[in-house]
Amino acid sequence: MIAKKRLCIYPKDIQCITGRSERYGRKVIQEIKKYLGKDSHQFITINEFSEYSGIEIDLIYDYIKD
Repeated sequence: MIAKKRLCIYPKDIQCITGRSERYGRKVIQEIKKYLGKDSHQFITINEFSEYSGIEIDLIYDYIKD
């Protein structure tokens, strides 16, 4: 199993995963928060991003920066 170092995903991570801009990453995070009914100050977990995007969590961990 991959060593999991953190729980939250950030726009820069989404940029790395998708190849899109960091601004796009911020937009995706806002969409996920709206979808999940979270407040603006709450974080998005890597697991929540995985479920929303349909990308396997192991693949996400391969791309995120520590």
